[in-house]
Amino acid sequence: MAHLRIGSRGSQLALWQANHVAALLRGRGHPTEITVIRTSGDQMAEAAFSQVGVKGMFTKEIEEALQSKQIDLAVHSLKDLPTELAQHFELAAILEREDPRDAFLSVKYESLYALPKNARVATSSLRRESQLRALRRDLQVVPVRGNVDTRLRKLHAGEYDAMVLAAAGMMRLQKDLEIRHVFSEQEMCPAAGQGALAVEIRRGDGLTHNAVAVLDSAATRKATECERALLAALGGGCQVPIGAFARWDNSDGELRLIAKVANPSGSIILADEGSGADPQQLGREVAARLLQRGASRILAEVAQRQSASPEQP
Repeated sequence: MAHLRIGSRGSQLALWQANHVAALLRGRGHPTEITVIRTSGDQMAEAAFSQVGVKGMFTKEIEEALQSKQIDLAVHSLKDLPTELAQHFELAAILEREDPRDAFLSVKYESLYALPKNARVATSSLRRESQLRALRRDLQVVPVRGNVDTRLRKLHAGEYDAMVLAAAGMMRLQKDLEIRHVFSEQEMCPAAGQGALAVEIRRGDGLTHNAVAVLDSAATRKATECERALLAALGGGCQVPIGAFARWDNSDGELRLIAKVANPSGSIILADEGSGADPQQLGREVAARLLQRGASRILAEVAQRQSASPEQP
């Protein structure tokens, strides 16, 4: 059996993900080892994601290690991956998805709607920020970085009244008891690919491909392919106020896609949805309707705002 070297970021959640994939591969007889790689996003740990504006900020250094054959495969949160991979890489597996929705956490309050006026809510995402503001215009939405434990420590210390994180990360780290409410996709549309793990390999590496392809979930691949097709058609990356969630319906063999584009203040929010059997086509069709309704103007304003942000140290 192939000895597989797995590249991963060093965060608590990233290591859980890498170890999860490693355990699945070991269960199929493959010896594994994990190499921790520090990425640009990790090095800018104090900068708000929406201000960093670095494409592939959590993947660049890992892909460099993959290309130079220091590692055989990389495990990513799919939502962190650019919609277009370099031609010498491929996604050999997209694992069965964990809950893709966003979770509301608070020490004192049961839900977003129970928060007092002008409450402080922390989030790491411009997408979440814009949708939070659309739901509650009075909120003070503030940025937060750091690993899950660091964020939770700040929440319990009273720095924030509430926090919004991906439900999947909380569940994987067995911290789901901290969750007070899980937003429906209609309330807060998730990021494209949220909750899904992707295994990236060098294109043409047949040995590694054969080892990891068995981990692929066809339903998750179709759903996330649809979401990422929409994201690509809108010209967005992982730090734009775009939500996209698709679900495969086995009863009729079609995907259902819901998508949202919002401006940072939450004063304008565009939503659309559709269904179809072809993931790429459905994603492009819903994106086209959003563009016709003004999504391009919103995204251009966001891009201008990010490019005007000062360079981070």
